[in-house]
Amino acid sequence: MNIEEAFNLILQKLITWMHEFIQMLPNILLASIILVIGLYLARILKKLAGKLISKVSSQTTLNKLFTSLVHIFLIGIILFATLSILHLNKAVTSILAGAGIIVLALAFAFQDIAANFISGIFISFRKPIKINDVVKIKDYMGSVKEINLRDTVLLTFQGQTVIIPNKEVFQNPIENFTLLGKRRFDILVGVSYGDDLRKVKKIALDAVSGIKGLSEDDETTFYYKEFGDSSINFEIRLWVGSDQGSEWKRVGSEAIVCIKNAFDENNIMIPFPIRTLDFGIKGGIPLNEMPLNIKEKK
Repeated sequence: MNIEEAFNLILQKLITWMHEFIQMLPNILLASIILVIGLYLARILKKLAGKLISKVSSQTTLNKLFTSLVHIFLIGIILFATLSILHLNKAVTSILAGAGIIVLALAFAFQDIAANFISGIFISFRKPIKINDVVKIKDYMGSVKEINLRDTVLLTFQGQTVIIPNKEVFQNPIENFTLLGKRRFDILVGVSYGDDLRKVKKIALDAVSGIKGLSEDDETTFYYKEFGDSSINFEIRLWVGSDQGSEWKRVGSEAIVCIKNAFDENNIMIPFPIRTLDFGIKGGIPLNEMPLNIKEKK
């Protein structure tokens, strides 16, 4: 092949490409218009999605993530539509296949992270706990300080910071002491069998009635529970008008002091454990009636 033939071949190829380009001009123009308008609409829809999600979720990180995902999804649709107009269907298929393989590989590689992430999203929408709620999750009890997409941070009443993965929070029972805005303090006490039980009840209820911090909407209740080994046991249930652990403990502590002082003033005994020794086969035989087998030594 000489130089002239090579030049003609290249020229013919360029002319063919030029004809194909001219034929594709309407498609290129339409694809450009769709791309520009689509990107503009994607920005508007992103802002709209952000406003809508902010009404449902108060977590800023989750809101930004959601709006970013919506924006990426819309851009993906626009790009696929643009490539289809340009008759690049094979490219679209290859991109979708590659994206599917990447997502599947990431799902297997980061199972725990994905589980915590999804659990964090469900927690944000369902809102079983909120910031500053007093909760008990598994063996940890404290105030909620942070709710992230991966974990939840508690500050215990002892001052320790506990970071719990959201998977554990979502899959385990949650005791939320803040939902009612109050907590109950139960006191178990025993009195002597020789005391007047009706008098004991009145004195105990009067003793705790004036404690500051009790709930005004709930009544303090008193129940005799059982005949114990050395006492008749009863339970007083106090409703504390606060969900905070410090206030709950303060009211309970003051109630115990008030009951003890009231019993002392009225000669009501809180007995110590008593044991009765039986020296015979049959119960009730006094010690002085038991025969003693004592041999004198010579």
